[in-house]
Amino acid sequence: MESAGSDNVQAVDQPRLLNRELSWLDFNTRVLELAGDPTKPVLERVSFLAIFASNLDEFFMKRVGGLQRQLAAKQAKLSPDGLTAREQLDAIHAKIRPLLRQANECWFEDLHPALKKQGVSVRRYADLTPSQRAEADAFFAKQVFPILTPLAVDIGHPFPFISNLSKSMGVMLKGPDGTPSFVRVKLPENLPRWVPVTPNPEASDVDGELALRRTFVPLEGVIGANLEQLFHGMTVVEHHLFRVTRNADVEMDEEDADDLLAMVEQELRKRRMAGVVRLELPMAMDPAMRKMIVDGLGTAEEDIYTLPGPIDMDDLFQLIDIDRPDLKFDPWTPTTPPRFADEDANIFDVISRGDVLVHHPYEDFADSVERFILEAADDPSVLAIKMTLYRTSRGSNFVPALIRAAEQGKQVAVLVEIKARFDEERNVQIAQALEKAGVHVVYGFVGLKTHTKTAMVVREESGGPKVYAHIGTGNYNARTAELYTDLGLFTADPDICTDITNLFHHLTGRSLKRDYAKLLIAPVNMRDRFVELIRFEAEQAKAGKPGRIRAKMNQLQDKGLIKELYAASRAGVKIDLIVRGFCCLRPGVPGLSDNIRVKSILGRFLEHSRVYHFHHAGDQQYFIGSADWMSRNLDWRVEAITPVESTLLQARLDELLSQQIADEHHSWNLAADGTWSRNSTPEQRAAAQDSQQIAMAQQLERVKEAALSC
Repeated sequence: MESAGSDNVQAVDQPRLLNRELSWLDFNTRVLELAGDPTKPVLERVSFLAIFASNLDEFFMKRVGGLQRQLAAKQAKLSPDGLTAREQLDAIHAKIRPLLRQANECWFEDLHPALKKQGVSVRRYADLTPSQRAEADAFFAKQVFPILTPLAVDIGHPFPFISNLSKSMGVMLKGPDGTPSFVRVKLPENLPRWVPVTPNPEASDVDGELALRRTFVPLEGVIGANLEQLFHGMTVVEHHLFRVTRNADVEMDEEDADDLLAMVEQELRKRRMAGVVRLELPMAMDPAMRKMIVDGLGTAEEDIYTLPGPIDMDDLFQLIDIDRPDLKFDPWTPTTPPRFADEDANIFDVISRGDVLVHHPYEDFADSVERFILEAADDPSVLAIKMTLYRTSRGSNFVPALIRAAEQGKQVAVLVEIKARFDEERNVQIAQALEKAGVHVVYGFVGLKTHTKTAMVVREESGGPKVYAHIGTGNYNARTAELYTDLGLFTADPDICTDITNLFHHLTGRSLKRDYAKLLIAPVNMRDRFVELIRFEAEQAKAGKPGRIRAKMNQLQDKGLIKELYAASRAGVKIDLIVRGFCCLRPGVPGLSDNIRVKSILGRFLEHSRVYHFHHAGDQQYFIGSADWMSRNLDWRVEAITPVESTLLQARLDELLSQQIADEHHSWNLAADGTWSRNSTPEQRAAAQDSQQIAMAQQLERVKEAALSC
């Protein structure tokens, strides 16, 4: 069989693909739309606006940075849809500027007034009462003044280095003789962006009790009002905030790397000094100061973004933490998976009785995944624990448990992916702590990232050593397990556990085994297995039999699999794709993709699980795992996808996919021309099916039924 990833497969015709970068901006546009959705609580809408800003930061660092590097290297490579790096950058800049205007309008005309009406005010320093100003000034004197470091720019002091994503205040001064000068003051990163002050008890333009009110003033406003204390004898002419974003897509030569750890440390140093890909300036900035900053940074005009509103809306996350539950979603507490409800039962005995599927955050991460590792660490019958760590949370319970297991004499092996973008430093620290405690630590592969979410436990039992495995769609991260929807399978299936054992031999010992009984492993057999599964559906449809594919993922980009999906559609296979982020496939094109529908779901929880369903002539096949249908996942990462074979668990996955396909509450549909649209009004959406709300209700019902059956 010809592999869809092989070199002799022709690329899909360029017009048949959507541009990855522009499709990603469409995804972030959908996030911004949620910030403007009046059916959602106001602080949750502020959160979506902060997510929009945070997403955009990463997009500039990674994607815009990468395109600029291509341009600088004069690479002639075209994107799969036929655009040069220059054409893509032009299209990106043209698309982002209206989005930023929309974001500012959302804040100033919608969210800021809505917050104020509910008693949450973000005020300019000039608008504070005298007592509030005194409170802000006291904060400056005690908390801010001692740590500020003004850096003057003159003939003896060159323009200072501005670190990535740091906020700086540009200050124009005038000396006693009238000589102007420029000074940069960096906003301390360890202080709150929004400084709380006591609410005005006499305010009459807000609803609610005084106890519920909150008032904040921007840190830059507090600093700006007290600049004279930094520059005695000088006159402050003007001051403005600005921010720099630097390229994080620095080039690494992994093939020549003798030491992956040293290579990553070198990359981090390069990233700190990388070129500017975005400069954010306020619209009110004087031209002379603007020129001073632009020239000092060497910023191209196209990379300058002038904004009327607050620079760095990512900081709005701080407002989400205030104690106003009435302005947030109703609280949700994950429930214990019914199969794990007995805290006194041995978790391995439970798994031995049949596979367990868990769905986060509806089911508790601590009572399932963490329990699996923590119980293994203290179980005297456990001989070995092996797991992968791609991104884990600060203060993770896994690290001390693994250290404890190693100290007890268990064999503990952990692959820590130190190339996980933006988590490199934390992962290096975790790896070094584990290694110091005697854990066998592997740092990853040259040329590949280890993205698989897998763990295994070897336990001495009456019949000899037995392996238990967990294969998930999300990271071993307790924090994101509360915010992301992810799936995990616990199993003692001999074939899957043998596959997992062989996978870890590959990860730690560089085994070259390529035949896996049940698992789809990238970059070994996953691409070919997905091609086989899709082509089988096409063959069934050509023979007049039912052919159906349903797939849920974060992104869809791989042109080889897109080609296979187009062929399956032409053969008559009904295909439903749930793609949260960017999608390069065009659905609904006559004669090409008539039978393909694509929708995106964005809601309270970030949809992160990957689920793949193939009708397969009635022999329903379901898979979950770590990989999206992207070239990087299939060819440049170590990934694992597992089949889910229990008919009971398959029914749960069928229910999940069916509910999401029917979801009209927070979903968008992709048209053939590449545009995304919501078909319903806010009123209709409020009454429409909400798959996440249904999942919460169903989970509570499962727990209730399990309790009654005991």
